[in-house]
Amino acid sequence: MKQRFIDLANICYQRGHYTFTHFLTPAQIDEFFQIKSQLSFVGYALEGGSEMAERQMLRFGDEGMFGYVEEFPICCIHCQPLTPRFAEKPGHRDVLGALMNLGIERDVIGDIWIRDKECYFFCLAGMKEFICDSLIKIRHTNVRCQGIEKLPEEFEPVLEAEEHILPSERCDALIAKVYHLSRGKCIPLFQEKKVFVNSRQYENNSGALKPGDVVSVRGFGKFIYQGVVRETKKGRITVKIEKYI
Repeated sequence: MKQRFIDLANICYQRGHYTFTHFLTPAQIDEFFQIKSQLSFVGYALEGGSEMAERQMLRFGDEGMFGYVEEFPICCIHCQPLTPRFAEKPGHRDVLGALMNLGIERDVIGDIWIRDKECYFFCLAGMKEFICDSLIKIRHTNVRCQGIEKLPEEFEPVLEAEEHILPSERCDALIAKVYHLSRGKCIPLFQEKKVFVNSRQYENNSGALKPGDVVSVRGFGKFIYQGVVRETKKGRITVKIEKYI
């Protein structure tokens, strides 16, 4: 994947136009950050269609280079049952499986959102027509799809403020506190590469977080670290986070 990033950055620079990846996983995004310093000759941006999206596209180039901005080729698709009364509620795997059965690759599909018996997902804009014409059934439910401008407002991130008392700003201590984990269950998350800070894989469990850091733990959730709000008389600290719910 790293070579692909290098190739796209070079094409952007040499040919004078924006280049894009398909949808990247958090681990692939981390690969980009590992070599970002080598690609400082081009600007870049990440976008997944929503602030909460984990899978994102990477764009090389910026307005300073070209004098204009080219939008990300991302489309949001709304999929709903033809007869809601008798429809099944689809699971994430059901929707993804139906899409893969169309013969398309996983990386042309971004995040998938389920709401009751309907679902929304992001895809490459060039796949919109094909998906809307071809995706007619999810499991046993007949469906119809249409492209929409953006994800409905009810899917926009909702943040819930929390305060926690900790001995320090260590990442593992905060994750354990937020998700009610013991140290024995928290440390393996770093070893298994399931912790990301600001979209970068984070293996240093003893590392200190900084205000504004966005922490994502695969299988548990995501929160924004807002920093220390006060110290206790016993030398411990009270920190504030905003958790995505």
